Amino acid sequence: MSEQIGDKVAMGRRRFLTYLVAAPTLTVAARWGLGADVAQAAIISPPRPSELYDVGDFYKQTCEPTKNMILLEVAEDGDATLWLHRMEVGQGITTASAMLVAEELDLPLSKVHVPMRDADPALLFNQLTGGSTSMRTVYEPIRQAAAEARARMVAAAARQWDISAAQLTTRDGLVVTPDGRTATYGSLASAAADPGLSVIGVKTKSSSEFRVIGKPAKRIDAHKMVTGQFQYTLDLGVVPGAKPCLVHRAPTIQGTPKQVRNDAEVRAMPGVIDIAVIETGVAILAETFGQAWDAKKALRVNWNAGTVDGLSNDDIFAKLEAATVPLAVPGGLVDTIDAEFRFAPVSHAPLESNSAVADVRDDRAEIWSGLQTPIYAQQDIAEDLGLPQDAVKVHVVQSGGAFGRRLFHDGALEAARASKAFGRPVKLMWTRTDDMRHGRMRGPSFHRVRATLAAGQVASYEHRITQTKTDFSHGIGEMITAKLSVGPGNLTYAQSFFNLMVECPYNFGVVTEVLNEPEDIQLNTASWRSVYSAMVRGAEELVVDEIAAKLGKDAYKFRREYLKHDDARAVLDKVATEGGWGRKMPPGHAQGIALHVEHRGSCAFLVEMDATDPKRPRVYRATIVADVGRPINPLGIEAQMISGLTDGISTTLRTGLHIKDGLPLEGSYSQSHFARQKDSPRDVKVFVMPPSREEPGGVGELPVPAAVGAIACAYARATGTKPRHFPINFDIDFDPFPPN
Repeated sequence: MSEQIGDKVAMGRRRFLTYLVAAPTLTVAARWGLGADVAQAAIISPPRPSELYDVGDFYKQTCEPTKNMILLEVAEDGDATLWLHRMEVGQGITTASAMLVAEELDLPLSKVHVPMRDADPALLFNQLTGGSTSMRTVYEPIRQAAAEARARMVAAAARQWDISAAQLTTRDGLVVTPDGRTATYGSLASAAADPGLSVIGVKTKSSSEFRVIGKPAKRIDAHKMVTGQFQYTLDLGVVPGAKPCLVHRAPTIQGTPKQVRNDAEVRAMPGVIDIAVIETGVAILAETFGQAWDAKKALRVNWNAGTVDGLSNDDIFAKLEAATVPLAVPGGLVDTIDAEFRFAPVSHAPLESNSAVADVRDDRAEIWSGLQTPIYAQQDIAEDLGLPQDAVKVHVVQSGGAFGRRLFHDGALEAARASKAFGRPVKLMWTRTDDMRHGRMRGPSFHRVRATLAAGQVASYEHRITQTKTDFSHGIGEMITAKLSVGPGNLTYAQSFFNLMVECPYNFGVVTEVLNEPEDIQLNTASWRSVYSAMVRGAEELVVDEIAAKLGKDAYKFRREYLKHDDARAVLDKVATEGGWGRKMPPGHAQGIALHVEHRGSCAFLVEMDATDPKRPRVYRATIVADVGRPINPLGIEAQMISGLTDGISTTLRTGLHIKDGLPLEGSYSQSHFARQKDSPRDVKVFVMPPSREEPGGVGELPVPAAVGAIACAYARATGTKPRHFPINFDIDFDPFPPN
């Protein structure tokens, strides 16, 4: 079952994953990395599954067969183009990937371009963007490809000058001889592409040679974004004659159209070209989006029932609470801290709403859209249209945000269906209200926690999570695993990803974290930034504060004592020092501190809050420290940490969805109360720790749980309360839009 390696136990990865799937609460008896970094005063906790083998390890292994299928070109102008098989959605991976190329190719960053790669089934599972796995999976392959390109330039120059390649050096896109002669990469590009040119044994640079990796770099797409030159999906003029298209949707979640009652009336409206009933609603094609909008409002449709008709948030939470797995340690017989939490559903709400361009013909189709799983999108659209897969071309477009929303290609599929129905190309857009009410969401969750204390220590920590089903029907980005995730298979995916991601960083004795996702509540869900960890760890950090208080210990020092590993302890120490933990605060003000470990990294937040008016709390200062293994672009990491702070402020204090009678009431940013600039602290300091490993860890999802925990702890301390329902202030202080 396992083989001994030194003083550690290494379990076969496939077999370990099998155990995760079959028994998600399995306690592994082997120890991992336990030694000087463990607080010996605490009752040692066995490692959680994700400490041994996490979602990034799993996806790296999945990508292994096709990891070197990198498309990198050096053109005659000397510029390099990397067609990235991940999707940029604002997280900065195009810049980080360009830095890898610039580093290994010895090329200025300004000469590296990173467009998105079209759906390519040859990549198998290797074209999914999610789980903070992008840079972990492309770090070595992109560097290797760039290093080989550089080696070929050197070999071509050596042949041209008839000297040894070992005598040549490279810099700034030039190959240089010892006597100072130079040749540009552009002039060598054709010769370097000669298949007869022999280049073997190419190695990437050692970290001591890095000149680009690890240095702050501005985003390569920032100038176009701030000047309005950047083109998103609906800006593309790729298909002449493509017309605006909107979809009129049901008044409840997952409702479907039965009959259009005023078809002729709507067709006669100004600018309306056509209307068509598709699976998810009634599509309207018009000369302008404004005319399509007018027609959308005028439509009168009979609808089939949705999946949660008549249900509201309280009904859903009652179902979740009833389905919660019982705790093991009995209450009342021992010293315990008990807590129950509710986290409301939250829309992904990316700035760019769902959109797609589609041109469907009798024998082929072409799609443009922001897609985190483009291979599956291509396969599913082809099947839906009745076309061979290779007759459907899918272009991935860089998008304005996702947070997990674009793991699903529902907009692209709708556009394809509409284009087929209309017999002409379409530009389909979801309105903001469409996206808020019928788009994907993080499902509501109920949490029951019990910490058992004995002899001044934490003897056990139990956490039971019941959440509406998180939809994993995208699989690992292609159709086979997508089909396996349908029905009972989705539970297997959910349990596996939960165990591969969620990690308690403290020695709390016997730790059990159990997820249950009942099938009887069907919402439009998807993985939301940090998936389960924002709620699980956010709640846990609140309980950690309460345990510390009961034991008469300082919240920071208690965490420090009970942390499992030194690297996380160093992050916590840094944030406490830089943030001035423990300084005296005015009445109604407080500090909150929290830590999170995941994706082979850790981060800590220390926030200061003014909650003198508990209904209008405001975070006005934040200190953030992150250890992400090998930092590639510190500026990008800083941006991710700050955006995680914004998500934490939003979802902890005010942002959520009120589902009422089967439909969210929120239909806009203003109604969902997402944090604005005025809600964000002006004083934010981010510290990126020096490299702690050779390879990078995950960054995008790492900050949110710590942000949630720190903000919740600050609110509790400032108000003298124990917040249990999130967001904390969740009033319906707006007039909802009509249902459709």
